[in-house]
Order: sequence, then C-alpha cells, then structure tokens
Amino acid sequence: MGRAFEYRKATKLKRWGHMARTFTKIGKQIAIAVKAGGPDPDNNPHLRSIILNAKRENMPLENVKRAIKNAMGKDQSDYKEVTYEGYGPHGIAIFVDAATDNTTRTVGNVRAIFNKFNGNLGTMGSLSFLFDHKCVFTFKKKDDVDMDEMILDLIDYGVEDDYDVDDESGEITIYGDPKSFGEIQKHLEENGYEVTGAEFTRIPNDLKDVTPEERETIDKMVDLLEDDDDVQNVYTNMKPEEKYLFNIV
Repeated sequence: MGRAFEYRKATKLKRWGHMARTFTKIGKQIAIAVKAGGPDPDNNPHLRSIILNAKRENMPLENVKRAIKNAMGKDQSDYKEVTYEGYGPHGIAIFVDAATDNTTRTVGNVRAIFNKFNGNLGTMGSLSFLFDHKCVFTFKKKDDVDMDEMILDLIDYGVEDDYDVDDESGEITIYGDPKSFGEIQKHLEENGYEVTGAEFTRIPNDLKDVTPEERETIDKMVDLLEDDDDVQNVYTNMKPEEKYLFNIV
C-alpha cells in the first residue's frame, strides 16, 4: 500500500475514541455544505459525501438529519473554512484546517497553543510545499473492473495512478485533484460504484522521525488543537508511531 494510505490509516487509528468531537466537526461540515448547495443530498454532491463520511464514523442518522435541519435555520452560525500553518516543537510542520464563525477567536486560540509549545505560527501558504492537498475517494471494489483502465478514465481529473486496495474491507482508495472533487464523485456514481467515503486531506510529502519524548510533546500539542471546537483536522509531517503502522496490512 502507498505512503498516503499508510499515513491516513495510521492517523485515523490514533484518533479513534474521539467520537463526540468527530460528530461536532461533521455537524459544521454539514452546515457549510447546506449553505453552499442546499439541504437535498440528491442535488448537493458535497453534502452527499459528508453524509457518507458520517455513516462511516457511525454518526446516528438522527444526528445527521438534525444537523441538516439546523443548518437551514435563521439562527445558524455563518461558518467559513480557514487554514493555519506553522512549526511546532522539534521542527515538526503542523497544518490546521478549521471551520469557524469567528476567525479572531480561532486564530487567537490556535496561536496560543503554538506559543505554549514554543512553536511558530506562520503565514497562509508558507508550508503548502510540505503537504499535498488531495481529495480522497473510497469505494467498493468491482470484480469485473480493470483498475488501470478506470484510472485512465479519471486521469483528466488529476487522479493519481497509485491507488490502494484494502483486501480486508474490499475497498479501493484513489487520490485526486481537490478541484475535481465533483467530477470524480459524479464519474464514480454514474458508473455504479458504491462510494463509502469522500473527503479532502493533506498528506505530508516527507515524514520526519522523532524520539518517543518528542512524539509525546507533539501529540500533546495536536490533542490541544483538536480539542478546539473550531478545528476540523490537524496534519503533521511527524512519522506515525510503529504500533499504528503495524495495523496497516
């Protein structure tokens, strides 16, 4: 399996157990998607993909319906997506995705955490060269499909020829250009693929080794960032711990 798959799988294994936090983050994603494209999943591909991810994270259907209903209310907060990036302790690059209705509050909270760990919050785009921004689709494998031919069909959408196969779940994971998210999703759905996950992610292009003591400090910083209600995802270029990589087979 590829570098991207291993990094994403290890990160998710580490984050399991933060269920309530995950549901809150998905709720904000739903609010943003509904505002942009309406409450009907059939006519809103982005919302449809978020619902798929909610199901994958075991978020109850009632919670999803409530989040969609709340997103249509007059009192719903006006969320916007923002990013923050900088260096944490021991020279580890950290990229933060957030969804907030108050950027002043969010940048203040993020900066305070960077300062607490003697990090340095940089300007937007300063670390973009260290992370590849990708859209990621996971779908059920079809026995009668030649994957190489399928990838060729999607090459115009920036889909990479390096895909991952999870034999245990029978799923394929592909990576593409974030700007082509809608086109890739449409192609998969129109060709009868059962899409089980669709998201955006940032994958470090060079992982950095750290000592156990350094890892403990960086993990504490990441945990504090993820505890912030405005933070959606935190990415680092720290090499995942071996015990999480061991689960990737």
